[in-house]
Amino acid sequence: MRDVAFGQYYPVSSPIHRLDPRLKIIFTIMYIVTMFFVASYAGYALVLIFLLSVCAISHVPPKAMFKSIKGVIVLLMITAVLNLFFYAGETSVEWTWWIFTVSPEAIDFALKMMFRLILLIMGTTILTFTTGTSELTDAIESLFKPLTLIKIPVRDIALIMSIALRFIPGLIEETDKIMMAQKARGADMDSGNIFKRIKAMLPVIIPVFVSAFRKADELADALDARCYQASPKRTKMKKMRFAWRDLVAFLIFAAFVTLIFLDKYLWGGVDAYIVEAFKGLIG
Repeated sequence: MRDVAFGQYYPVSSPIHRLDPRLKIIFTIMYIVTMFFVASYAGYALVLIFLLSVCAISHVPPKAMFKSIKGVIVLLMITAVLNLFFYAGETSVEWTWWIFTVSPEAIDFALKMMFRLILLIMGTTILTFTTGTSELTDAIESLFKPLTLIKIPVRDIALIMSIALRFIPGLIEETDKIMMAQKARGADMDSGNIFKRIKAMLPVIIPVFVSAFRKADELADALDARCYQASPKRTKMKKMRFAWRDLVAFLIFAAFVTLIFLDKYLWGGVDAYIVEAFKGLIG
């Protein structure tokens, strides 16, 4: 559970941390959309260089970025294997056994899908690494404020998201403590088949759920004791304003997106040579 990096915040001073949180949310959404337009391995290399550059500017250690991948490595491997054996290529099948087939296009597609998922995870975790939960909540509330015109409780939704994000690191830490306590009592959670491991996790899952509900009740009592109401007249301690650094960040990100689209529509032919190379390896 220590490998789960989502929801963690690195409280350091950096240009990325000082960007307007609304802009960072917009960048993250645009980044997710842009990733589906990456057409070649050169494009994925460009995305990786961009992410590592952002990581260096934000003073977030690259180890933390790759740690976010470690928690979902099994899911990534399963996705890659399924795409490898069940993707229908346009050319003749180079290798087949029972219901499994492998073609050069399948290898190419499986690799690209795995790279895409890895880079998506890395890119989205930068948002939580560089933005505090209160800033994130205020930014979401500000971006979706027009929805209040159609009676959608944006402030309540933002509060729920803020509480959920604050709970994630605490639940991860609580799970680690309970797992270590169970192992100290002789529980074996690292061996056996999948069913034995699930059964061994039951003494961990139940206390975690009980702890989560208890903390939720305590938080609800604390909000009631302070007469909290999500009134639209509430003010902000820190007002968000766009600054010159936000404009610079926007121009840099726009240049990055432009390069990705140029790679797709002008330079994407490089993949044809890579597929031919895969054919040679299989053949």
